Amino acid sequence: MLPFCIYVLFSEKDNLLYIGFTKNIENRLKDHHSAGTTSTKHRRPLKFIFTEYYLIEHDARNRESYFKTSPGKRVLNLMLRTTL
Repeated sequence: MLPFCIYVLFSEKDNLLYIGFTKNIENRLKDHHSAGTTSTKHRRPLKFIFTEYYLIEHDARNRESYFKTSPGKRVLNLMLRTTL
């Protein structure tokens, strides 16, 4: 498995996406689901809907930053249109 990933969570409470970066997806998801993450603790329940893995941390962080822009959100919504 590649060491760096970006991931997308869907909030069933507000129907919005959360985009994040991590080096350990299992631990990060546990944090989100147990309200250990400030940015998502009031947006639970959350569904894990998407991830991409990268070899280079810089590439993963660039992708995360892109998905947080307006054009990136549009692309992400197109990619996940049947999921959403």
